[in-house]
Amino acid sequence: MAITLLDSLEPTNRVLKRAQYEAFEFSLLDGDIRVRNESHQNPADHEYRVTVVDGVPAACECPADAVYDGVCKHRVAVAIRPQILDIVKKTQAITDSGVVTDGERQGDQSDTGDTTQCDCDGLSNDFPCWECVRTGRRDLLQ
Repeated sequence: MAITLLDSLEPTNRVLKRAQYEAFEFSLLDGDIRVRNESHQNPADHEYRVTVVDGVPAACECPADAVYDGVCKHRVAVAIRPQILDIVKKTQAITDSGVVTDGERQGDQSDTGDTTQCDCDGLSNDFPCWECVRTGRRDLLQ
């Protein structure tokens, strides 16, 4: 049986539950993820950078990650959301001068839950709209 990312992080039940039910907001931040906890009265005081290394949330700036032996809820919150990790992986590949292949692009719109409206319907099949080119959903030259 293969070990999952969550198995390798070994969160406690308490941390896992909090990672699932607290109102987290995720933002891409230079190849990492900013996790903001909207459950607090002052969410800006509860936002932390989660560093992702090889698809694994490896570190967090929160006090709990520094003080306790186990993984923090912010790292688990990222780990249980594979779509966020996929976006980070692709962003890191592009930032590192990597190339995202067509195979990696297939299904990006549906897999990531991207609901951005595009204007491809009004164009010929050979020419995508700028939003689809910019986000990598379609290539300008196919």
